[in-house]
Formats: sequence, C-alpha cells, structure tokens
Amino acid sequence: MRQATFGDVTIDRLIEVEGPGYAPNVFFPDATMEGFEGEMDWLLPHFWDVAANTYFRAIQSYVIRTPHHTVLVDACVGANKERPSSPAWHHLDSTWLDQLIAAGVHPEEVDYVLCTHLHADHVGWNTRLENGQWVPTFPNAKYVFHKKEYQHWEAVGKESGGQGSQDGCFVDSVLPVMAAGQVALVESDFEIDDRFTLDPTHGHSPGHVCVDLNANGQHVIMSGDILHHPIQIAYPEWNSRFCVDAEMSRASRTGFVQKHADADTLLLPAHFASPTMGRIVSNGARCKYKLADQ
Repeated sequence: MRQATFGDVTIDRLIEVEGPGYAPNVFFPDATMEGFEGEMDWLLPHFWDVAANTYFRAIQSYVIRTPHHTVLVDACVGANKERPSSPAWHHLDSTWLDQLIAAGVHPEEVDYVLCTHLHADHVGWNTRLENGQWVPTFPNAKYVFHKKEYQHWEAVGKESGGQGSQDGCFVDSVLPVMAAGQVALVESDFEIDDRFTLDPTHGHSPGHVCVDLNANGQHVIMSGDILHHPIQIAYPEWNSRFCVDAEMSRASRTGFVQKHADADTLLLPAHFASPTMGRIVSNGARCKYKLADQ
C-alpha cells in the first residue's frame, strides 16, 4: 500500500528506509529464533528475509488528507541530522520530502504534525536545515506532542549528544518548532474534528500514543512503535531494546493486540515493511497479522 482511499479521506505512505533489520535477538532481546520460525507461514514473504536470516523493517510516515485538514503522522529520520550513535541515520540523504511533494502535498499545506512519540526516527523531518539553522519544515502546521512525552525529554534530552532512540533529536527536531511557537502540548483527550483521536499506549516511551482515524466509518490506527514488527502480534511480551518501561510496554502492547484482534481495525504501523496495511486476527493460541489485500 502506497495510497489508500476511504471516501473523501486519502492516506499516503512515505517510506524513508526499508530493508533487513538488526539481528532479531539484538533488537528484541527476549526473542527466540524458535518463536520466529513458528510464525513463518505468515511472516513470509513480506516480513522475513530468508537470505539475511533476519526480519524486514521500514521507517515511514503517513499523510492523511480529509476535506478539512492535511495531517502528517510521524516525521521519520530527516536529512542532514547528526546521529553519531546510529550510523545508518547519520547525515541521511533522504528522499522523504520529495515523496511528500510527489504525493501532491507541499510543506506549507500541512495543518498538523502528530508525533506518536519523540524518538529520532519519528521527528526528524519536523525541521530542515536552512542557512545553518534548524527551522520548521511545515511553516503553517501545529506540531502535536503528548505533554507527558515532551516533559520527559525536556528533562533528559537537551544535551546535543545522547544515543540510540534519542541521539540529539530533541535539540534539532523538537526544540526549534517549540521556539517557533508551533507546538501544542496535549493530553490524551486531544482530537481533530471527529476524525483524529489519540490512544495512550505508554511504555515504549513515557507518552507514546497511537493515532486513531475515523476514515468515513473505517477505523484506521497509525500505531507508532507499540509494534515494531508483526512478530510482536504473536509475541506481545517481546519488547524492543528501546522500550523505556519494560512492564508498561508489554502491558500496553498486549492490551492493544487483544483489543483489536478480529476487529474491523486497519493498522498502519510505523515500521512494518511493504505492503504494510493489515489487521490483527486470531491464530490459535496466538494472533497473527493479515495483510489488507489478502
């Protein structure tokens, strides 16, 4: 799925990075190869790389157009960012902005930027480099951050160094839009019209949220990092290495999977490889991911 349409709502997927991920037990410290092997009947061919013996992953955003608003959910890694602890992201030469424009959306036309959380691969395109300064990429947008998430990083993320999921992104991708007066710090009851609401799914980060969309009666969820890979639908107890509160993350993920299993809910995850969009369905004692076109 690169574009999906639900009546007068259009969703475009902007892919910044796609390919094999880390070694499975590095990114998912509790994972076992036996667990992956037991789910190969549905992980193949889209979510597992047989040649590399690891999982496929993506870094991507979603831009949603309704009759009233253009909304961006998450902003990937960005271009020219200093990310020394993440070599693949360091000074990334990204085509993401070109994809946005090719989809028919220019930066000044974006009304809202909703960040599921403030990790480096979700906020990078919040800003772009102009005359040596980081400035908001979307000059007319309101950037929406969960207040709990922002307060956490305000306390610990102001150093330009940092590592891993942060790696300095608070300084170059969050503070500049705050300084520009374009940030709305919100609670979980935030909504845009009757279309967009937030689902608090804290644990991966202190204020992580999913973005729920009412697409003319179709429930669509931009699920951020509550799920990094479809294997976590079968094993919601498997955290990523970047989950800051292990027990809360497991509880949020388990509750999310249970809530949406066998429901008419379409997921648009931040890191599932192409073709990405699908549903959670029962699969014996566990659940699995069923692609929307299957």
